[in-house]
Amino acid sequence: MSEQSTTDLRETVRRRYAAAVVKVTEGGTTCCGPEPVEVDENFGSTLYAADERDALPAEAVAASLGCGNPTAVAELREGERVLDLGSGGGIDVLLSARRVGPTGKAYGLDMTEEMLALALANAAKAGAANVEFLKGTIEAIPLPANTIDVVISNCVINLSTDKPAVFAETFRILRPGGRIGVSDVVADDTLTPDQRAERGDYVGCIAGALSFAEYRAGLEAAGFTDVEITPTHPVADGMHSAIVRATKPVTAESGRPAAESSAACCGVEACCTPAETAVDPGLTVIEAKTTSGCGCQN
Repeated sequence: MSEQSTTDLRETVRRRYAAAVVKVTEGGTTCCGPEPVEVDENFGSTLYAADERDALPAEAVAASLGCGNPTAVAELREGERVLDLGSGGGIDVLLSARRVGPTGKAYGLDMTEEMLALALANAAKAGAANVEFLKGTIEAIPLPANTIDVVISNCVINLSTDKPAVFAETFRILRPGGRIGVSDVVADDTLTPDQRAERGDYVGCIAGALSFAEYRAGLEAAGFTDVEITPTHPVADGMHSAIVRATKPVTAESGRPAAESSAACCGVEACCTPAETAVDPGLTVIEAKTTSGCGCQN
């Protein structure tokens, strides 16, 4: 895929999800609250238990566009740090925040300004103090390496035009022993890319889906082990919503000296995030990275 095609497709996805926010926040209200974005029975808030939906702001529930419920399968534990890739209106971040408790933290990452604004408003309504929303793409996660315990995602990875980058970035930010628990659309191994495209468009989470074999190979190439891909329900002929689990090995290379703190890399605290600062106060961030020989010069 050409760079222009990638850019155009990403913009198409962004516009689709921005329009979903408009429907929820401006034009989609009823006498009883926000009207859910129109999806079929294979996608959306109906895939969450009623008690989960009832505990969250109505706007977070109405904006749900996923194909599963990753928080139900990620086995989140008290005190863990969790990242939701493509967090949308924040439903999975808010559910995760409740599961990890006040000693844990839930991050949400999204590239759409409108979704981030909605998520922040929903977090405020929910009174969630242990959440943080970040703007960025899932191919270049703005968090330091080895800092997240669990990565979740709800029908978003299939939208990426560079899935190897998503897998590599997910592996990078997970601590050794960390894990992923995502919901995604996966195709039968017998379907060609053209056949997948015949069953639905890219922004509809169909055309960009990997096959079971491709998904497993992509995760393993990034370094993940214990890969499990379990279909849950069909979303089109030969296409399935699936639960994907995998683990970053405890012995995985961290990419930095063991003595360096988990919050720092390349001589920089909070490396590659808006809050990055040089460990040595006498150096600028760029000088610290150059001095350490760090490959991350951005």
